[in-house]
Amino acid sequence: MIDRTHTFPVKRQAKELGISRSRVYYLPRPVSSEDLAIMRRIDALHLEFPFAGSRMMRDFLRQEGITIGRCHVASLMKKMAIEAVYRRPSTSRPAPGHKIYPYLLRKLPMVRPNQVWATDISYWIDSNVWCPRLTAAMMSWGSAFQTKGRGSSLCSLMKRLMAAC
Repeated sequence: MIDRTHTFPVKRQAKELGISRSRVYYLPRPVSSEDLAIMRRIDALHLEFPFAGSRMMRDFLRQEGITIGRCHVASLMKKMAIEAVYRRPSTSRPAPGHKIYPYLLRKLPMVRPNQVWATDISYWIDSNVWCPRLTAAMMSWGSAFQTKGRGSSLCSLMKRLMAAC
C-alpha cells in the first residue's frame, strides 16, 4: 500500500490511506526464545491447572525456578489467548430475547443401539509432539460406548492443505 519510492512522501500517502505514520514505520519484534520456553511451560501448566490465573501461574513458574512477574505472565497468557476457567456471575440467566429450545429426548426411552447418536470434538496435545490434535467422536447413547473416533494431527492436516495449494 505504501510505496517508499513514490514521488508522494510517506506522510501524504499515510494521510490519504487514513492510517498513522507510526503504523507505517512499525516493525514487530520477534518473540524471544526465553519467552517461547515460558509460553510452552504456561501452556502445559494451563492444561494441568485450567483454573490458574496469572498470579497462580506466576507462583508455579517461580517454584520451578523461573523468575517472572505477574504482568509478564498476564501478557503472555493474553498473547496465547489463555484465561483461567472459573464460574462467572449470572451465567445461568438467559439473555433477553434468547430462544430456549426444548429437550426432545426427555421422554424418549432409549432401548436399542443406534437409536440416539451424539458427536463430540475435543482438543488435546500429544506428549511427544508440540502440535495440538483434534479428536472427533461419534457415540451411540444406547450402546454406551464410543463407536467411531478418529484423531488427526492439526499439523498434518495443515501440511496436506498446504501441499494441495
